[in-house]
Amino acid sequence: MGLRPAKCIRTPTKKAWTRFSQKKPRKSYIKSMPHKDLNVYRMGAKKADFDYTASLVADIPVVLRDNAIESARQTANKELETKAAGNYFFLVRVYPHNVIRENKMVAGAGADRIQKGMRQSFGRPTDRSAMLKKGQPLFTVSTYKANVPFVERALRKATMKLSGRFRLVPEVCA
Repeated sequence: MGLRPAKCIRTPTKKAWTRFSQKKPRKSYIKSMPHKDLNVYRMGAKKADFDYTASLVADIPVVLRDNAIESARQTANKELETKAAGNYFFLVRVYPHNVIRENKMVAGAGADRIQKGMRQSFGRPTDRSAMLKKGQPLFTVSTYKANVPFVERALRKATMKLSGRFRLVPEVCA
């Protein structure tokens, strides 16, 4: 079985019981952290004379898995690398702190003798996610004004990989 659908974890109103302490491991709710899918946060070349900045901002509160953010990042970065190589700086503005837990259920004959259902079902950590509030930026791209159509297209392609609603917020630097 693969990943559960995004509708299982995208509700941002739930409280995140994700305490993980390296100094006091007995105080941790989560005993082991799942691996990170999102490892790169800064791409491109940072130049002082960029005159255009655009951000991809969440329209509604949403929870995004780190593999969805990584997929959107790769899509946008690939588009920018082919169209505006060396003339952009791409920044991922969120870090996936929230730990997603799943209570694994066994299906099939005799499964009722193996597991206890939902009794004390805290779940095992399976993945990480980032909680975005309304108006919080996910990605920010700085570039020259000549590359504006490429940036808009790259960020529009990135939204196709994400659940929730996002909008592009341009900012012209003086």
